[in-house]
Amino acid sequence: MQFPPKRAALLALIAFIAACSPSSPAHQDAPLSVEVQTLAAEDAELRFVLPGRAAATQEADVRPQVDGIVARRLFEEGSQVVSGQPLYQLEDASLRASRDDAMARLEHAYATCAAARKEALRLKQLAGMQVISQQEGERSAAAHERAEAEIKMAMASLQTARVALGHARIVAPISGRIDRSNVRVGALVSAHQPAAMTTVRGLDPMYVDLSQSAAEWLQLRRDISAGRLQDNRALPVRISLEDGSVLDHAGTLQFSDVSVDPATGTYGLRVRVANPEGTLLPGMYVSASLGAGVRRGAVLVPMKAVTRDANGETHVMVVDGSGRVSRRLVQLGRALGERWMVEEGLRAGERVAVQGLHKLQPGLRITPMEAPAAGRQG
Repeated sequence: MQFPPKRAALLALIAFIAACSPSSPAHQDAPLSVEVQTLAAEDAELRFVLPGRAAATQEADVRPQVDGIVARRLFEEGSQVVSGQPLYQLEDASLRASRDDAMARLEHAYATCAAARKEALRLKQLAGMQVISQQEGERSAAAHERAEAEIKMAMASLQTARVALGHARIVAPISGRIDRSNVRVGALVSAHQPAAMTTVRGLDPMYVDLSQSAAEWLQLRRDISAGRLQDNRALPVRISLEDGSVLDHAGTLQFSDVSVDPATGTYGLRVRVANPEGTLLPGMYVSASLGAGVRRGAVLVPMKAVTRDANGETHVMVVDGSGRVSRRLVQLGRALGERWMVEEGLRAGERVAVQGLHKLQPGLRITPMEAPAAGRQG
Protein backbone atom coordinates (compact mmCIF):
# COMPACT_ATOMS: atom_id res chain seq x y z
CA MET A 1 0.00 0.00 0.00
CA GLN A 2 1.26 3.43 -0.87
CA PHE A 3 1.03 6.24 1.75
CA PRO A 4 1.08 9.95 1.13
CA PRO A 5 4.52 11.50 1.77
CA LYS A 6 3.45 13.37 4.94
CA ARG A 7 1.86 10.26 6.44
CA ALA A 8 4.91 8.17 5.57
CA ALA A 9 7.21 10.65 7.31
CA LEU A 10 4.98 10.65 10.42
CA LEU A 11 5.04 6.84 10.62
CA ALA A 12 8.82 6.83 10.28
CA LEU A 13 9.17 9.33 13.17
CA ILE A 14 6.93 7.23 15.42
CA ALA A 15 8.99 4.12 14.64
CA PHE A 16 12.22 5.95 15.48
CA ILE A 17 10.91 7.17 18.84
CA ALA A 18 9.74 3.68 19.70
CA ALA A 19 13.16 2.26 18.86
CA CYS A 20 14.89 4.75 21.16
CA SER A 21 12.52 4.10 24.09
CA PRO A 22 13.50 1.58 26.85
CA SER A 23 12.48 -1.86 25.77
CA SER A 24 11.83 -3.31 29.23
CA PRO A 25 10.68 -2.08 32.67
CA ALA A 26 13.54 -3.99 34.28
CA HIS A 27 16.06 -1.62 32.68
CA GLN A 28 14.28 1.41 34.15
CA ASP A 29 14.49 0.00 37.69
CA ALA A 30 18.25 -0.85 37.60
CA PRO A 31 19.91 0.26 40.91
CA LEU A 32 22.28 3.22 40.81
CA SER A 33 25.97 2.29 41.12
CA VAL A 34 27.63 4.29 43.92
CA GLU A 35 31.12 4.16 45.40
CA VAL A 36 31.17 3.27 49.09
CA GLN A 37 33.89 2.82 51.65
CA THR A 38 33.91 0.35 54.51
CA LEU A 39 35.07 1.94 57.76
CA ALA A 40 37.73 0.21 59.84
CA ALA A 41 39.10 0.79 63.33
CA GLU A 42 42.69 2.01 63.43
CA ASP A 43 45.18 3.74 65.68
CA ALA A 44 45.09 7.44 64.83
CA GLU A 45 47.95 9.72 65.80
CA LEU A 46 46.72 13.18 66.74
CA ARG A 47 49.02 16.13 66.14
CA PHE A 48 48.85 19.85 66.79
CA VAL A 49 50.05 22.18 64.04
CA LEU A 50 51.18 25.40 65.71
CA PRO A 51 52.65 28.58 64.25
CA GLY A 52 56.01 29.77 65.47
CA ARG A 53 59.18 31.76 64.88
CA ALA A 54 62.73 30.53 64.60
CA ALA A 55 65.21 31.96 67.10
CA ALA A 56 68.95 31.56 67.60
CA THR A 57 70.05 29.37 70.48
CA GLN A 58 72.82 31.90 71.21
CA GLU A 59 73.08 35.58 70.38
CA ALA A 60 75.74 38.04 71.49
CA ASP A 61 76.26 41.68 70.61
CA VAL A 62 79.88 42.73 70.15
CA ARG A 63 80.77 45.98 71.95
CA PRO A 64 84.15 47.59 72.72
CA GLN A 65 85.47 47.59 76.28
CA VAL A 66 87.98 50.39 75.73
CA ASP A 67 87.89 53.66 73.83
CA GLY A 68 89.67 53.77 70.52
CA ILE A 69 89.62 54.13 66.75
CA VAL A 70 88.91 51.08 64.59
CA ALA A 71 92.13 50.25 62.76
CA ARG A 72 91.12 47.01 61.02
CA ARG A 73 88.16 44.68 60.53
CA LEU A 74 89.37 41.08 60.71
CA PHE A 75 86.32 39.06 59.55
CA GLU A 76 84.10 38.56 56.53
CA GLU A 77 80.53 39.67 57.06
CA GLY A 78 78.11 36.75 57.17
CA SER A 79 80.86 34.18 57.76
CA GLN A 80 81.13 31.53 60.44
CA VAL A 81 83.33 32.54 63.39
CA VAL A 82 84.51 30.68 66.47
CA SER A 83 84.70 31.86 70.05
CA GLY A 84 87.85 33.91 70.63
CA GLN A 85 88.42 34.71 66.94
CA PRO A 86 89.68 38.32 66.43
CA LEU A 87 87.03 40.57 64.86
CA TYR A 88 88.38 44.16 65.16
CA GLN A 89 91.71 45.76 65.96
CA LEU A 90 91.68 49.20 67.61
CA GLU A 91 94.51 51.73 67.55
CA ASP A 92 96.54 50.75 70.63
CA ALA A 93 99.54 53.10 70.73
CA SER A 94 98.30 54.89 73.88
CA LEU A 95 97.43 51.59 75.52
CA ARG A 96 100.90 50.22 74.81
CA ALA A 97 102.37 53.36 76.34
CA SER A 98 100.24 52.88 79.43
CA ARG A 99 101.46 49.30 79.71
CA ASP A 100 105.10 50.36 79.35
CA ASP A 101 104.59 53.07 81.98
CA ALA A 102 103.10 50.51 84.37
CA MET A 103 106.06 48.17 83.78
CA ALA A 104 108.51 51.01 84.56
CA ARG A 105 106.63 51.88 87.75
CA LEU A 106 106.82 48.24 88.80
CA GLU A 107 110.59 48.16 88.23
CA HIS A 108 110.93 51.39 90.22
CA ALA A 109 108.88 49.88 93.04
CA TYR A 110 111.15 46.83 93.10
CA ALA A 111 114.26 49.01 93.34
CA THR A 112 112.74 51.19 96.06
CA CYS A 113 111.70 48.14 98.01
CA ALA A 114 115.19 46.61 97.80
CA ALA A 115 116.76 49.79 99.18
CA ALA A 116 114.16 50.04 101.91
CA ARG A 117 114.76 46.43 102.90
CA LYS A 118 118.50 46.97 103.23
CA GLU A 119 117.93 50.16 105.20
CA ALA A 120 115.51 48.41 107.53
CA LEU A 121 117.96 45.57 108.19
CA ARG A 122 120.82 47.98 108.91
CA LEU A 123 118.81 50.12 111.29
CA LYS A 124 117.44 47.06 113.02
CA GLN A 125 121.01 45.97 113.84
CA LEU A 126 121.91 49.42 115.06
CA ALA A 127 118.81 49.58 117.20
CA GLY A 128 119.78 46.23 118.71
CA MET A 129 123.20 47.68 119.58
CA GLN A 130 121.38 50.72 121.00
CA VAL A 131 123.27 52.99 118.64
CA ILE A 132 119.99 54.51 117.41
CA SER A 133 116.58 54.80 118.98
CA GLN A 134 113.97 52.11 118.72
CA GLN A 135 111.66 54.62 117.00
CA GLU A 136 114.03 55.08 114.07
CA GLY A 137 114.20 51.31 113.59
CA GLU A 138 110.40 51.07 113.50
CA ARG A 139 110.19 53.90 110.93
CA SER A 140 112.61 52.08 108.62
CA ALA A 141 110.62 48.84 108.93
CA ALA A 142 107.41 50.70 108.06
CA ALA A 143 109.10 52.25 105.04
CA HIS A 144 110.05 48.75 103.87
CA GLU A 145 106.44 47.58 104.22
CA ARG A 146 105.23 50.61 102.22
CA ALA A 147 107.69 49.77 99.48
CA GLU A 148 106.37 46.20 99.32
CA ALA A 149 102.80 47.54 99.09
CA GLU A 150 103.83 49.81 96.25
CA ILE A 151 105.13 46.77 94.39
CA LYS A 152 101.68 45.17 94.65
CA MET A 153 100.03 48.39 93.49
CA ALA A 154 102.39 48.62 90.53
CA MET A 155 101.70 44.97 89.64
CA ALA A 156 97.95 45.65 89.69
CA SER A 157 98.40 48.71 87.49
CA LEU A 158 100.45 46.68 85.04
CA GLN A 159 97.75 43.97 84.93
CA THR A 160 95.10 46.62 84.28
CA ALA A 161 97.16 48.10 81.46
CA ARG A 162 97.68 44.67 79.93
CA VAL A 163 93.93 43.89 80.08
CA ALA A 164 93.11 47.22 78.41
CA LEU A 165 95.69 46.51 75.71
CA GLY A 166 94.16 43.06 75.18
CA HIS A 167 90.73 44.66 74.74
CA ALA A 168 92.09 46.65 71.82
CA ARG A 169 91.72 43.43 69.87
CA ILE A 170 87.99 42.63 69.97
CA VAL A 171 87.21 38.90 69.70
CA ALA A 172 84.06 36.84 69.10
CA PRO A 173 82.29 36.08 72.41
CA ILE A 174 80.61 32.93 71.02
CA SER A 175 80.80 30.69 67.97
CA GLY A 176 78.25 31.22 65.22
CA ARG A 177 77.34 33.23 62.14
CA ILE A 178 78.41 36.87 62.27
CA ASP A 179 76.19 39.69 61.05
CA ARG A 180 77.19 42.78 59.08
CA SER A 181 79.57 45.28 60.64
CA ASN A 182 77.94 48.42 62.01
CA VAL A 183 81.23 50.38 62.16
CA ARG A 184 83.85 51.20 59.56
CA VAL A 185 87.60 51.48 59.75
CA GLY A 186 88.47 54.87 61.25
CA ALA A 187 85.35 55.10 63.39
CA LEU A 188 85.69 56.12 67.03
CA VAL A 189 84.15 53.66 69.49
CA SER A 190 83.63 54.01 73.22
CA ALA A 191 83.77 51.49 76.02
CA HIS A 192 80.38 49.85 76.69
CA GLN A 193 78.59 51.94 74.07
CA PRO A 194 74.89 51.06 73.57
CA ALA A 195 75.24 50.41 69.83
CA ALA A 196 76.72 47.03 68.95
CA MET A 197 79.60 46.85 66.50
CA THR A 198 78.17 43.58 65.14
CA THR A 199 76.22 40.53 66.32
CA VAL A 200 77.12 36.84 66.44
CA ARG A 201 74.32 34.26 66.44
CA GLY A 202 74.50 30.54 67.03
CA LEU A 203 72.39 28.97 64.25
CA ASP A 204 73.01 25.27 64.83
CA PRO A 205 70.96 24.13 66.60
CA MET A 206 68.02 26.55 66.46
CA TYR A 207 65.01 27.22 68.66
CA VAL A 208 61.44 27.36 67.36
CA ASP A 209 59.14 29.29 69.72
CA LEU A 210 55.48 28.28 69.47
CA SER A 211 52.23 29.28 71.14
CA GLN A 212 49.30 26.99 71.90
CA SER A 213 45.81 27.66 73.14
CA ALA A 214 45.31 26.94 76.82
CA ALA A 215 41.89 25.43 75.97
CA GLU A 216 43.53 22.85 73.68
CA TRP A 217 46.02 21.98 76.39
CA LEU A 218 43.25 21.45 78.95
CA GLN A 219 41.28 19.23 76.54
CA LEU A 220 44.40 17.20 75.83
CA ARG A 221 45.00 16.63 79.54
CA ARG A 222 41.40 15.53 80.04
CA ASP A 223 41.56 13.08 77.12
CA ILE A 224 44.80 11.55 78.37
CA SER A 225 43.54 11.34 81.96
CA ALA A 226 40.30 9.70 80.80
CA GLY A 227 42.20 7.12 78.74
CA ARG A 228 40.82 8.30 75.42
CA LEU A 229 44.33 9.17 74.27
CA GLN A 230 47.72 7.62 74.82
CA ASP A 231 50.31 10.32 75.46
CA ASN A 232 52.87 10.73 72.67
CA ARG A 233 54.01 14.31 73.21
CA ALA A 234 57.62 13.09 73.38
CA LEU A 235 57.59 12.15 69.68
CA PRO A 236 59.79 14.15 67.26
CA VAL A 237 58.45 17.50 66.06
CA ARG A 238 58.17 18.11 62.31
CA ILE A 239 59.01 21.65 61.15
CA SER A 240 57.38 23.06 57.98
CA LEU A 241 58.79 26.13 56.25
CA GLU A 242 56.95 29.04 54.63
CA ASP A 243 57.14 27.48 51.17
CA GLY A 244 55.43 24.30 52.40
CA SER A 245 58.58 22.16 52.48
CA VAL A 246 59.45 20.11 55.57
CA LEU A 247 62.79 20.52 57.32
CA ASP A 248 64.99 17.45 57.00
CA HIS A 249 65.72 17.35 60.72
CA ALA A 250 63.07 16.66 63.37
CA GLY A 251 63.01 18.72 66.54
CA THR A 252 62.46 17.86 70.19
CA LEU A 253 60.22 19.67 72.64
CA GLN A 254 62.40 21.43 75.22
CA PHE A 255 59.92 23.00 77.62
CA SER A 256 56.59 24.75 77.94
CA ASP A 257 55.83 27.93 79.85
CA VAL A 258 54.44 27.68 83.35
CA SER A 259 52.02 30.56 82.83
CA VAL A 260 49.38 31.62 80.31
CA ASP A 261 49.47 34.98 78.57
CA PRO A 262 46.33 36.76 79.87
CA ALA A 263 46.08 38.87 76.71
CA THR A 264 45.98 35.96 74.24
CA GLY A 265 45.03 32.93 76.33
CA THR A 266 48.05 31.02 75.03
CA TYR A 267 51.20 29.62 76.53
CA GLY A 268 54.60 29.19 74.95
CA LEU A 269 56.43 26.07 73.79
CA ARG A 270 60.06 25.83 72.70
CA VAL A 271 61.41 23.25 70.25
CA ARG A 272 65.11 22.58 69.64
CA VAL A 273 66.04 21.47 66.11
CA ALA A 274 69.32 20.78 64.31
CA ASN A 275 70.18 23.24 61.54
CA PRO A 276 73.52 22.17 60.01
CA GLU A 277 72.60 23.46 56.53
CA GLY A 278 71.56 26.88 57.87
CA THR A 279 68.05 26.55 56.42
CA LEU A 280 66.43 28.17 59.44
CA LEU A 281 67.22 31.81 60.14
CA PRO A 282 66.25 33.88 63.19
CA GLY A 283 62.82 35.45 62.80
CA MET A 284 61.68 33.02 60.09
CA TYR A 285 57.99 32.02 60.26
CA VAL A 286 57.45 28.25 60.49
CA SER A 287 54.80 25.79 61.60
CA ALA A 288 55.45 22.79 63.82
CA SER A 289 53.55 19.51 63.98
CA LEU A 290 53.66 18.13 67.52
CA GLY A 291 52.36 14.79 68.71
CA ALA A 292 49.31 15.17 70.95
CA GLY A 293 48.27 11.55 71.50
CA VAL A 294 47.19 8.28 69.91
CA ARG A 295 43.51 7.28 69.72
CA ARG A 296 43.27 3.50 69.78
CA GLY A 297 40.54 1.96 67.61
CA ALA A 298 39.50 5.25 66.05
CA VAL A 299 36.94 5.36 63.21
CA LEU A 300 37.78 7.81 60.44
CA VAL A 301 35.34 8.84 57.72
CA PRO A 302 36.35 10.51 54.42
CA MET A 303 35.55 14.20 54.28
CA LYS A 304 33.80 13.78 50.92
CA ALA A 305 31.28 11.44 52.57
CA VAL A 306 30.10 14.13 55.00
CA THR A 307 27.37 16.69 54.33
CA ARG A 308 26.18 19.54 56.51
CA ASP A 309 22.57 20.75 56.69
CA ALA A 310 21.18 24.23 57.28
CA ASN A 311 21.33 23.71 61.06
CA GLY A 312 25.01 22.92 60.94
CA GLU A 313 24.54 19.22 61.71
CA THR A 314 26.72 16.68 59.90
CA HIS A 315 25.35 13.57 58.17
CA VAL A 316 26.58 10.63 56.13
CA MET A 317 24.76 8.20 53.86
CA VAL A 318 25.08 4.69 55.30
CA VAL A 319 24.60 1.68 53.03
CA ASP A 320 23.36 -1.53 54.67
CA GLY A 321 23.96 -5.10 53.55
CA SER A 322 21.06 -5.05 51.09
CA GLY A 323 22.26 -1.86 49.40
CA ARG A 324 19.61 0.31 51.05
CA VAL A 325 20.65 3.91 51.84
CA SER A 326 19.90 5.64 55.15
CA ARG A 327 20.81 9.10 56.39
CA ARG A 328 22.83 9.09 59.64
CA LEU A 329 23.57 11.97 62.01
CA VAL A 330 27.22 11.87 63.15
CA GLN A 331 29.38 13.80 65.58
CA LEU A 332 32.85 14.54 64.28
CA GLY A 333 36.10 15.33 66.04
CA ARG A 334 39.32 16.73 64.62
CA ALA A 335 40.42 16.50 60.99
CA LEU A 336 43.25 14.12 60.13
CA GLY A 337 44.39 14.79 56.60
CA GLU A 338 41.43 14.06 54.28
CA ARG A 339 39.33 12.36 56.96
CA TRP A 340 37.31 13.24 60.02
CA MET A 341 37.58 11.39 63.30
CA VAL A 342 34.12 10.11 64.29
CA GLU A 343 33.12 10.67 67.90
CA GLU A 344 29.55 9.31 67.66
CA GLY A 345 27.21 7.88 65.03
CA LEU A 346 29.38 5.34 63.16
CA ARG A 347 31.25 2.18 64.00
CA ALA A 348 33.83 0.02 62.30
CA GLY A 349 32.49 -2.26 59.56
CA GLU A 350 29.76 0.09 58.32
CA ARG A 351 29.76 1.38 54.75
CA VAL A 352 29.28 5.01 53.77
CA ALA A 353 28.68 6.50 50.33
CA VAL A 354 31.54 8.64 49.03
CA GLN A 355 30.19 9.54 45.58
CA GLY A 356 27.07 11.14 44.13
CA LEU A 357 25.61 12.15 47.49
CA HIS A 358 23.29 14.68 45.84
CA LYS A 359 21.53 11.82 44.01
CA LEU A 360 20.90 9.70 47.10
CA GLN A 361 17.73 9.70 49.18
CA PRO A 362 16.95 7.66 52.31
CA GLY A 363 15.42 4.30 51.34
CA LEU A 364 16.99 4.23 47.87
CA ARG A 365 18.55 0.91 46.85
CA ILE A 366 21.93 1.14 45.15
CA THR A 367 24.65 -1.09 43.79
CA PRO A 368 27.64 -0.42 46.09
CA MET A 369 31.16 -0.38 44.62
CA GLU A 370 34.02 -0.43 47.12
CA ALA A 371 36.24 2.63 46.75
CA PRO A 372 39.94 2.68 47.64
CA ALA A 373 40.73 3.76 51.17
CA ALA A 374 41.21 7.49 51.69
CA GLY A 375 44.75 8.67 52.28
CA ARG A 376 45.77 10.10 55.59
CA GLN A 377 48.00 13.01 56.49
CA GLY A 378 49.31 13.55 59.98
